Amino acid sequence: MSDKSFNAFQMAQEQFDGVAKKLDLDQATRELLRNPLREFHFSIPVRMDDGSIKVFQGFRVQHNDARGPAKGGIRFHPQETIDTVKALATWMTWKCAVVDIPLGGGKGGVICDPHQLSEREQEGICRGWIRQLAYNIGPVQDVPAPDVMTNAQHMLWMMDEYETIHHGRYPGMITGKPVGMGGSLGRTEATGYGVIFTLREALRELGIDIQKTTASFQGYGNVAQYAVRLYQEYGGKAVCVSCWDQNDQKSYTFVRKSGINCDELLSITDRFGGIDKAKARQLGYEVMDGNAWIEQDVDILVPAALENQITKDTVTKISDKVKVIAEGANGPTTPEADVIIQEKGIFVIPDFLANAGGVTCSYFEQVQCNMNYFWSKEEALSKLDAKMTDAYLKVSAMARSRNVYMRDAAYMIAIQRVADACKIRGWV
Repeated sequence: MSDKSFNAFQMAQEQFDGVAKKLDLDQATRELLRNPLREFHFSIPVRMDDGSIKVFQGFRVQHNDARGPAKGGIRFHPQETIDTVKALATWMTWKCAVVDIPLGGGKGGVICDPHQLSEREQEGICRGWIRQLAYNIGPVQDVPAPDVMTNAQHMLWMMDEYETIHHGRYPGMITGKPVGMGGSLGRTEATGYGVIFTLREALRELGIDIQKTTASFQGYGNVAQYAVRLYQEYGGKAVCVSCWDQNDQKSYTFVRKSGINCDELLSITDRFGGIDKAKARQLGYEVMDGNAWIEQDVDILVPAALENQITKDTVTKISDKVKVIAEGANGPTTPEADVIIQEKGIFVIPDFLANAGGVTCSYFEQVQCNMNYFWSKEEALSKLDAKMTDAYLKVSAMARSRNVYMRDAAYMIAIQRVADACKIRGWV
């Protein structure tokens, strides 16, 4: 969100246009799917701790719900824009379709910085957001979830406000709740594990032994932490992670050729995900610039932090040794960089397939809430493995049969499924 010239929604539309041409979609379907069905812009007045009233700007975008209720997170970010929200809602539609869960794409946001707000002020924003949308979201309409700088507590305040307005219990109206209050076991691990389930299948198809591979991860938030953990459980060696430093307002890369230790790094990580540089050096880590993760001499790159990271400028820094890129983040690779990656012959597991573990487990949470019966962690994660593996194999088969890039294959499957749903409903 920092690059002012980068427009995520334009990128999402460009990607869609390219695939629509390959699928030979009719004009009406193209027009329907390249824009959201609904957009909500609203003001949220909140009484601050000092007694003043501050007005925050909020958004919700429902891109397409032909296959089921919209689904997607709510972000709190000082630089949030409607274009970012529209792009993420669009990608959510394709993400739900590619893993074949009966949901559509949505996304929400509030322009605010939670670091500068008290708990009570954050609660005011959460409840105000719901009051503005109480009749436009819900278990059979649109199911929100946590995203950047929102968490389980925020979701619970939102659920409570929704239930107060509707005079009932509706735990399936929102996901990402605490376990014991309608949350699903396995949800914390889901996105990171999903990335590695797809990576495991890709390496198997490529004839590469995962135990002989090395990987570099961008990020050390929830996604990267669990991805590193599972990757190392499978016998791979993670040699690098990066993180954002709240104090310096910049990112750093931490490299240790002998392999990183998740628990060791977590013990020196602050609540914002920043790793203590001095302590890391004492533990034998080399501390480098934040972009150094992409230059590592490894077999696998896992961008698991922000969008717009592998660009036409940074893609040239990728080592010739890299064989696979597994996109844990949303939109980390620009279309210009994609062209160069294809020329280099690097195998890509595209973002909305690789990181769909989160929304898949959110769907599981919704299912459990709606039937009021909850699964064990093992059951949730084994269902996740089955869903992610099946989705990966279908995309990989399409890529081979149509001789197309993996990203295009994933888009072709997803967009065709949504287009078919719109047609069958008689929308186009």
